[in-house]
Amino acid sequence: MGDNGVKRIALLHYSGPPIIGGVESTIATHARMLTRTGYDITVIAGSGKPFDRLVKYHVIPEIGSRHPKVLAIGKELAAGKVTRDFEQFKDGILNLLRPLLNQFDVVIVHNAITMHKNLALTAALNQLSKAKQPRFIAWCHDFAWLDELYIPELHPGLPWNLLRRPWPGVKYVVVSHHRLAMIVNLLQIPESAVSVITPGVEVGEFLGLSPLVANLIDKLDLLRAEPLMLLPARVTRRKNIEFAIRVTACLQSTLPRATLIVTGPPGPHNPKNLAYLETLNNLKDDLGLKERVFFLYEQGEPGKPLQMPYSAVAELYRISDLLLFPSQREGFGIPVLEAGLTRIPVFAASIPSFHESTGDYATFFDPNGDPQIVASRIHQFLATNSAYKLRHHTLEHFSWQSIIHQQIIPLIEEVSA
Repeated sequence: MGDNGVKRIALLHYSGPPIIGGVESTIATHARMLTRTGYDITVIAGSGKPFDRLVKYHVIPEIGSRHPKVLAIGKELAAGKVTRDFEQFKDGILNLLRPLLNQFDVVIVHNAITMHKNLALTAALNQLSKAKQPRFIAWCHDFAWLDELYIPELHPGLPWNLLRRPWPGVKYVVVSHHRLAMIVNLLQIPESAVSVITPGVEVGEFLGLSPLVANLIDKLDLLRAEPLMLLPARVTRRKNIEFAIRVTACLQSTLPRATLIVTGPPGPHNPKNLAYLETLNNLKDDLGLKERVFFLYEQGEPGKPLQMPYSAVAELYRISDLLLFPSQREGFGIPVLEAGLTRIPVFAASIPSFHESTGDYATFFDPNGDPQIVASRIHQFLATNSAYKLRHHTLEHFSWQSIIHQQIIPLIEEVSA
């Protein structure tokens, strides 16, 4: 642990970011997100280069898989020969790693404990793991002893057996339940000794979200909204925003995380619109929706309104589950077309302009009717919509944000305790 009480974590692999690869991508995401949650993170790799100003980076060519000495010794090992060169190279790696790894609370080793791409590194790590400080996590993506391609290169005895025996004191992690069955069979250990932590999707990066929208998502916890309903409109009375707020209130009994975001500021042409905004805020507070209805106009820096550029509103369509547009009158209604382009369902007021622009491809309702009827139709629609269900299944279980906070941080804290 550092002088400031921050835990120091090393992520170690044959190669690191920005080299393209599944493991390297995982390391990059872990490093960035763990750094931003308060850990002191260092990547240690045989190749690669710094990729984030907050993440430390050590390149040690000898721990890579393509170092000339590694390749030469690898040919000898593939032929079943453990030579003096292997022992000397292993000792050299040991001398390089020991003073470096002693600085860390936890070392997360990707693949090098179950793969044979640098057996001298594997043997050195095995010796270092016996000291119990730092603590080791073996993050296992692949297994040499279970791959028909690699088995001909493996032989009985050391160092090959290091890849198929459990290392005392080391916590094992696999990336799927399929891999869990493999490692349990290979190492003859109980399932309880292994954590399953899958790869994930970095939502903001994949969806191309700007810092403005990414910050709103974090601030308002929008990825946990279920559903997230978008109302892209200025705050004016004809937009009938109070109806959308009442629909949100009616949804709470069946969908308690149902959330409404209104993107626009008060309309500029009528001074009464500011009073209307105050009325809407009072309504949402009276209905217990302080954390479920948000006017983005109010989410600027202290004392400043937030003006959402058109590009940011387009991003909000990409994270929303449906468009809720209860206007009492519109000249045409562009938002329903924007919803069509982004493939989110439209729940709109039954007014002539919306029928003209959407045809039969929206769910219409009476904007002066019963909000409970609209809420029930939204609930029924989402209950049978597989795309909606998969989206939220992914966000809950396979977004890197949820994986980091729900699985990886608890694992690090458990191992380092």
